[in-house]
Amino acid sequence: MNSRTPELAEELVHAVRGAHHLVVLTGAGISAESGVPTFRDAQTGLWAKFRPEELATPEAFRRSPKVVWEWYAWRRQLMARVEPNAGHRTLVELERRVPQFTLITQNVDGLHQRAGSRNVIELHGNIARTKCFEEDTLVDRWEDTGEVPPRCPRCGGRLRPDVVWFNEMLPPEAIARALEASRACDVFLSIGTSALVHPAASLPFEASERGATVVEVNPDDTPLTAHARFRLRGPAGVMLPALLAALGPASG
Repeated sequence: MNSRTPELAEELVHAVRGAHHLVVLTGAGISAESGVPTFRDAQTGLWAKFRPEELATPEAFRRSPKVVWEWYAWRRQLMARVEPNAGHRTLVELERRVPQFTLITQNVDGLHQRAGSRNVIELHGNIARTKCFEEDTLVDRWEDTGEVPPRCPRCGGRLRPDVVWFNEMLPPEAIARALEASRACDVFLSIGTSALVHPAASLPFEASERGATVVEVNPDDTPLTAHARFRLRGPAGVMLPALLAALGPASG
């Protein structure tokens, strides 16, 4: 299943087993294993003529709010049909075993929470949530008048998905918490992420610079590969359960 040597495997298992604060960063790869189309793979059917960069921007929403709202409604339907996979479930078990556990995700599908993860930092928002475009505040309920997109019940502004678009800043509180955790952890797992999108791509380097053991779980090479202490070449749904099995039964 894996080409790493027994010595490296034992050292890795020892590091994870003894971790006091384990930080995990997940990207599109772990969700793709559940059947969630990656951002750029989602352009099929009616949406094949659009590029994601033409839809996921504030400018696109101002120009064509109905089109953008309906694209996200379609993506919500796709995500509602998938389930968390073995990689998601393994992270839930790791959270139970480690004294302090922080899960940082670039994904917007909510699969970590559906699997049972509790301490989740969402860097790019969550597609299941809705907020007001004008006030930038979450909205749980609104009157269904048939207008697309619907209107904010407080100010009458248009509603939009609570996700980070191109040309928008990440939620300041989320990135601050992610940086703090990455700088304080002793083991950092980077799972299914391209290590190309900043500032998330900088997080494992922040951890490494402060002495943390950095582990990459990915079938493909990334800019992080050469800098990771350990490399598990394979999908999260295979490699994470293998790591959990190597840890042995939970103590206590």
